[in-house]
Amino acid sequence: METLFDNLHQTQKPLAERMRPQVLSEFAGQQHLLAEGKLLRRLIQAGRVPSVIFFGPPGTGKTTLAQIIADSSNAKFVKINAVSTGVAEVKAVMQQAKTDFEIAGKKTYLLLDECHRWNKAQSDSLLGALEAGYLLLIGCTTENPSYSMTRAIVSRCTIFEFKRLDENDIKKILQHALTASQGLRDYQIQIDDAALNYFATACGGDVRSALNGLELCAITTKPNQDGKIVVDQKVAAECLQQKALNLDETLYYHILSAFCKSLRGSDTTAALYYANRLIAAGMQPQILARRVIAHASEDVGLADPQALVQACSALYALDNLGMPEGNLALTQAIAYVCHAPKDNRVVVAMNHAQNDALNHADDRIPEYLKNHTEASKNYKYPHDFGGYIEQQYLPDSLVGRNYFPDRKNKN
Repeated sequence: METLFDNLHQTQKPLAERMRPQVLSEFAGQQHLLAEGKLLRRLIQAGRVPSVIFFGPPGTGKTTLAQIIADSSNAKFVKINAVSTGVAEVKAVMQQAKTDFEIAGKKTYLLLDECHRWNKAQSDSLLGALEAGYLLLIGCTTENPSYSMTRAIVSRCTIFEFKRLDENDIKKILQHALTASQGLRDYQIQIDDAALNYFATACGGDVRSALNGLELCAITTKPNQDGKIVVDQKVAAECLQQKALNLDETLYYHILSAFCKSLRGSDTTAALYYANRLIAAGMQPQILARRVIAHASEDVGLADPQALVQACSALYALDNLGMPEGNLALTQAIAYVCHAPKDNRVVVAMNHAQNDALNHADDRIPEYLKNHTEASKNYKYPHDFGGYIEQQYLPDSLVGRNYFPDRKNKN
């Protein structure tokens, strides 16, 4: 039975917690994983989700989806954090999971937050239970598990990458929070489009951050004479603790476009001006760093591969140093990409390869390139010929294709 104290406890939870979707139909974003017909959606609907690892930026729904999976699968659900849990606690969870499976035939989902923080001994303690099948892991992490987690665990899990929510998804979530009974309906908030757009843009795809900011608006802004809590762009910026974007959505994208074109056009001064104008207006600098990474491949590419290293290092510095120090690394990366020679063969090659892969998906691979066939003895091992030997690698239908026409194969 629900008590008064249960209701009180519920109202004291942060808005982001109160607005967590309870079923898959309420979940927003991640359509590359959850659209109709996608693998993860089919697994959830069938109640057959195996051990998985969800990785991606914070506030993108990893933990929420894990809870939905557990609730919809008639399984037990245990949540622990890798930072504060040792081997002894995990062994206790596994023993209880084994007992539940043997007595009631019920499996247990173990949600492990920050799973990349576990060392090898902690990870290895799970292997027996995962192999036996009575314990299923849902690991959640902001780090790529391919290099941040032990191989033994990763090999036993299916990996799903979560992406930052787009602005339309975030606006829908915020609008729902304003009218939902478990949300902010009782506050009578009057929010203008500029403020709503600001929340959706400035949170950097982190819906938890956007909801936290909106809740601060509700509880710290005095109602006007009509009893309405008026939230404009300035109030929204205060509650997100960032300067408001002093530009509308159209101008925002115009400046971002000018930044990108200045990088491509090798104008360091213009690129730095537009970058810092966006930062001063409230844009998260990581957004700019990700654009620099894209241009380091798209516009510089093989002309100077170090450009990509510089750009990735800038994002790493921003994530670990923050601002203002992280802006030094971002400035260095922008300047490097601007000064580097330009070569767009990478993006051209990628587009050609994607097109051929779609249109020639069933073309026959040369027999001597296949694995462990009689014909594979005819394969010419390039190192036996000084590192390069001419032979056909493409299917017959694609012979003559050259995605890098100015680059010799043997280089």
